[in-house]
Amino acid sequence: MSSTPTPAPKPQRGRPRDPERSRRILEAAQKHFNEHGLERASVDAIAADAGVSKMTVYNNFGSKEGLFQAVVRDRSAPVVAGVPGAGALDPEQPEKALLAIGTRFLALARGDDALGALRAIYGVAGVQPEACQAFYREGPERVIGELATYLRRAHAAGTLKVRHPPQAADLFLSMFFGSAHMRGLLKLETPDPRENRALLREAVRVFMAAYGA
Repeated sequence: MSSTPTPAPKPQRGRPRDPERSRRILEAAQKHFNEHGLERASVDAIAADAGVSKMTVYNNFGSKEGLFQAVVRDRSAPVVAGVPGAGALDPEQPEKALLAIGTRFLALARGDDALGALRAIYGVAGVQPEACQAFYREGPERVIGELATYLRRAHAAGTLKVRHPPQAADLFLSMFFGSAHMRGLLKLETPDPRENRALLREAVRVFMAAYGA
């Protein structure tokens, strides 16, 4: 007895996404997530601020969690894209490379958007694991991966001695999560650019003292 073949899925109807409309939704969502957190942010309010219907938000992003993940990707992408790829950094000049990666990571870690996303994600840790994973994957993990790849090349070139590149990359970037980062999360006064530059130079000096060839 032959079974009835499963019908092919129908093509999705409707107009293609409007980039400007998506931009308005993402900007409104960023504002509400920063102010209210993921759990308390209202899709109705986000849609109203963006000038679209609630159904439009769901059609474009699937759910509030999907919208949050899209905001994370949107805000992280410009900073992460600014981190020079491992292949673009000279393995013969590790100090210069560390300064470049550290500068971009500081911009990611200290920016208002990143701090707002962190406050929102901390509020749902353990409840929304997919959103938490997306935040880490789109931001810190990508920067750590780029730095680890560079450290392998510098080790091969003999300018650094790094036995465990991912661990060394994590240690370097962890130096930027001190009191200044905590003050930013708490919306207290944060360091000015001069202080950030001084921290970056010291972090590079300490790293080179530990791993310099």
